[in-house]
Amino acid sequence: MQAAQQLQSKTKPRPKRMTLSAVKTGRLTRPTRVLLYGPEGIGKSTFASKAPSPIYLGTEEGTSQLDVSRMPEPECWQDVQDAIEVLTNEKHEYQTLVIDTLDWLEPVCWQHVCKQGGETSIEGFGYGKGYAAALDQWRSLLAAVDRLRSTKQMHVIALAHSWIRPFQNPAGDNYDRYELKLHNRASGLWKEWSDTVLFAVYEDYAHKADKNAKAKGVTTGARIMRTSRHPAWDAKTRYMLPETLPLDWEEFWAAVQQGSDPQKLLAQIAELVVQVDEKTAKAVKASLDKVSTDTRQLARIANKLTAIINEVTQ
Repeated sequence: MQAAQQLQSKTKPRPKRMTLSAVKTGRLTRPTRVLLYGPEGIGKSTFASKAPSPIYLGTEEGTSQLDVSRMPEPECWQDVQDAIEVLTNEKHEYQTLVIDTLDWLEPVCWQHVCKQGGETSIEGFGYGKGYAAALDQWRSLLAAVDRLRSTKQMHVIALAHSWIRPFQNPAGDNYDRYELKLHNRASGLWKEWSDTVLFAVYEDYAHKADKNAKAKGVTTGARIMRTSRHPAWDAKTRYMLPETLPLDWEEFWAAVQQGSDPQKLLAQIAELVVQVDEKTAKAVKASLDKVSTDTRQLARIANKLTAIINEVTQ
């Protein structure tokens, strides 16, 4: 009798989770996942230090001049996993995890894969097999990081360096572009996982003394972030952000908040539209009549106006 009851309990159907009563509506407020990459020394670690109550995981070299909290520097992949587990399970007041940097962490991941597989290098497994095994480790780490976000409601900022790589363009001539300094499989995974991929760079533009002169590169010295993809760099955002932002956490977060508020976007457009010609202003008014309070479309209008104004002033 007892055996029959145990068998019945084991075979009892699992309660259904997919019910109409469980449907959620409206926007979900969740901690953000930011991937910021750019050249060495531009201020990536400083950007992250302005996020709410950050704690850094990684090498100490990039943060030695910053007054921030740091986990002990990992010596192996298990240390990285242990750090995430500690932050997930123990009580603390930290609100942002900063991984500094991904390209510093990648060799630690490879070392772990090689130790498990009995190889001396990631290439020793055969064509692509070592990188595939490393990708499994990255996926496991991201799952742990997502558990941390859910459990502690922490933001996650992953920092990385950039490098210039040739791009095989299937639609035309090949060209060079800035990319994450990671193996392309790991790079793709991190970019897909992130809510926002930001490319940090110094603001510069081409300038001609006159129409016959050769253009020269001119920099303003400002450190900025690109938020949308360009042939020269990767970037993306799931928020309604301007195409360019100062390299500053408070500016970024204010833009995230504003991008969720149609009234703030409309106010921004009103400030911009007075700086363009009459024809463009009429086109903007016609567009506003169509999009109403659609934040995605309003953000696109604001971005377009900003680009027009910048082009005129340069």
